Amino acid sequence: MTSSRLRPDCIRCRREVAWWAMSINFGLVVFKGALGLMTGSHALLVDAWHSAADVVASLVVLMAVRISDRRPDEKYPFGYGHIQFLSSVVIGLILFLGALYLMSVSIVRIVAGNLPTPSVMAALGAGISIVANELMFRYQRCVGAANNSPAITANAWDNRSDVLASVAVLAGLVAALARYPVADSLAALFVAVLIARIGIVLNRDAVRGLVDSSVEKEILHLVFQSVSEMPAVEGIHSLRGRYVGEEMHLDIAIAVHPDLKIADSDVITAAVRARIQGELKHARDIRVTTLPARAPRPV
Repeated sequence: MTSSRLRPDCIRCRREVAWWAMSINFGLVVFKGALGLMTGSHALLVDAWHSAADVVASLVVLMAVRISDRRPDEKYPFGYGHIQFLSSVVIGLILFLGALYLMSVSIVRIVAGNLPTPSVMAALGAGISIVANELMFRYQRCVGAANNSPAITANAWDNRSDVLASVAVLAGLVAALARYPVADSLAALFVAVLIARIGIVLNRDAVRGLVDSSVEKEILHLVFQSVSEMPAVEGIHSLRGRYVGEEMHLDIAIAVHPDLKIADSDVITAAVRARIQGELKHARDIRVTTLPARAPRPV
């Protein structure tokens, strides 16, 4: 596993991040939910539901990271990395379906009219939510990038959607307090639309991962340049890569001198593999094929 090449603090954060996210989001659910009921703010109640969905999402991430840590076996020889993309699908569906419900509730309230003006205390809940979620977004984004984890990164962007949602709630509350009570429900509707959009984006990215989307061109170019500079490598016939959860799988076919002995070819193959692993900490399954330099280019 490439986690052995990560800094110890990155590995520790990877194990702890979901617990931190669940704890903070659960606290926000209780705080915003209670304050929303006390102040009569529908937007703050919708924001509390969003945080409740985050608690579920963090639990899904926690399970996905644990499962993806399992070593490859006879049943799953390529490992369990794709489980992280499945967890992103679950998170996306939770957000999207919940958002549809919240949209319908908000629209019904707006059409019915007779909307109460929330208390100024509701703004306190929105402000605290903005600060807490922004801190969690930055923390999870850092951990997700360091570990190349799609599940943790998905959860980070879910927290960023919470920040934008809470900003909308705060704006709606200010307008509602300025004698426009419908603004509170309009803010709730906007939050629901925002949640739905995040859910769609997460599902789109997860599907790309499940169908083995290619490694970024910049990374492939880096590998191409690095391997091409090796003295024993006379050319590169083909290079491709795909993601399996946090891990990167690469296939590269290199051209070597046609009179090279098999033993020497094995040494070069090992050297190429070691060079790639030294530059890409998330590269795990690297398959190197050697072909004679004068061999016809494979179709």
